[in-house]
Amino acid sequence: MRIAVTGGKGGTGKSMVATALAHELGKRHKVLLMDMDVDCPNDHLILNIKRKKALDVRQMIPVLDKKKCIKCGRCAEVCRENAVAHVKGQHPIFVLDQCIGCKACMIACPVGAISAGERVSGHVYTGNGLVSGEIVPTQKEGSPVVNAVKEFESGEGYDFVVVDTAAGTHCTVIAALLGCDVALAVTEPTPLGACDLGLILDLLNVLKVPGKIVLNRAGIGDRSTVDATAKEKGFDVFAEVPYSKEIMKQYTRGEPVTHEAIKKMAEKLEAME
Repeated sequence: MRIAVTGGKGGTGKSMVATALAHELGKRHKVLLMDMDVDCPNDHLILNIKRKKALDVRQMIPVLDKKKCIKCGRCAEVCRENAVAHVKGQHPIFVLDQCIGCKACMIACPVGAISAGERVSGHVYTGNGLVSGEIVPTQKEGSPVVNAVKEFESGEGYDFVVVDTAAGTHCTVIAALLGCDVALAVTEPTPLGACDLGLILDLLNVLKVPGKIVLNRAGIGDRSTVDATAKEKGFDVFAEVPYSKEIMKQYTRGEPVTHEAIKKMAEKLEAME
């Protein structure tokens, strides 16, 4: 069973839930934790795991042959990432930080003036039941790194695969969510938490990934906006993790969080398998 732990807002406790679930499920099953928050992977810090680099993620980048280029601008027209800028009568300019290596510009070029170059855009790390992706600083597009993590470790042979996604609804999150059997949308009892919860639930519906709500830090703030969002979107609160000083202490010590709420959540997921 492939479980995504995701959320529209950062700082809601998504990584805490992912690592705690992986630890709890690992007591009875073979579990793999995949950290796909490639802009800011932190599961190895929470679990005090020493990572080892397994491979470099190499991404295609376009290389222009100006002698062949006829300055038609077709490459800019087909680029959905806005990674090619073109002014009439001038050679195109490639904005490589925006490029995801889809090769659309190469295919569209009528004179074959664009060839494939290469750069290292990220790295894949492993360590003690964890596979982690990390983007190279200054790079803007993380989905190729997420896809490299998925290609490096498919999750076959494991009872549960816990996927820790980035926060938000952008391409990196979408790439991580694809192929998951269920997604736990972690939120908090605040207006911002409820607002961004609605966004991630809408995305799950578009991707057709079954979603369930996990309310973290339950017991503080006003949860009425979260309940209203859940009702509006047609979701129920699957689990609640209370605001707890002991959870905070475990988290800051680099220990997997152990709590009755995590145990109950794991048991519910086991029953779904």
